[in-house]
Amino acid sequence: MALLITDECINCDVCEPACPNLAISMGPEIYEIDPALCTECVGHFDEPQCVSLCPVACIPIDPQHQESREQLQAKFERLTGKSPV
Repeated sequence: MALLITDECINCDVCEPACPNLAISMGPEIYEIDPALCTECVGHFDEPQCVSLCPVACIPIDPQHQESREQLQAKFERLTGKSPV
């Protein structure tokens, strides 16, 4: 599952630099998450960094991009070229 930034985003700028996959960027009005790059931090951290840092809790799971933990791990491996340790 990719994550999604809702319109409750206050553009506080904490999520973008925290994303290890560079999946977060500024959209026309608020930050956006590219579902092709989002692994929910699987492979990097135990929890999504953007979610843990967001002061307004506006980053839920994107219902349009549901993936299992195994699919997220495979995406991480494709994006980074790293295999699980």
